[in-house]
Amino acid sequence: MTPVSSRIAVYPGTFDPITNGHIDLVNRASVLFTKIIVGIAESPGKGPALPLDERVSLARIALAHCPNVEVRGFNTLLAHFVHEVGAGVLLRGLRAVSDFEYEFQMALMNRHLSSEQETVFMVPSLDTTYISASLVREVARFGGKLEGL
Repeated sequence: MTPVSSRIAVYPGTFDPITNGHIDLVNRASVLFTKIIVGIAESPGKGPALPLDERVSLARIALAHCPNVEVRGFNTLLAHFVHEVGAGVLLRGLRAVSDFEYEFQMALMNRHLSSEQETVFMVPSLDTTYISASLVREVARFGGKLEGL
């Protein structure tokens, strides 16, 4: 087992696709933690538009400028993945108040599954607040402008 470190954070999600909002959060969090592992969930129940290996590849390209960021795919319980990589922090983004209830429930469940893990919430930059992966998928599906998203 890997010892748990509060200086290592896991930023989990489906990242279908990774957006400028995700990248902004990682950029800002990268100065707070020694290492950030972007954990890309397989999430077959969500029916992602992109296969896991492509989402991992796109995230690696988008975050290549961050030397303390690693991108990994996973298909286990998040709490197990966080423990496996030795992280002590789950990093989550909150775009709107409406995100909080779901994220709060997830944080409590993750604490139930692994009491040594803490969840840290970050809010987006003003210029990325409106960006969501589902909106980006919709714009792409209909051939809209993706620059800046």
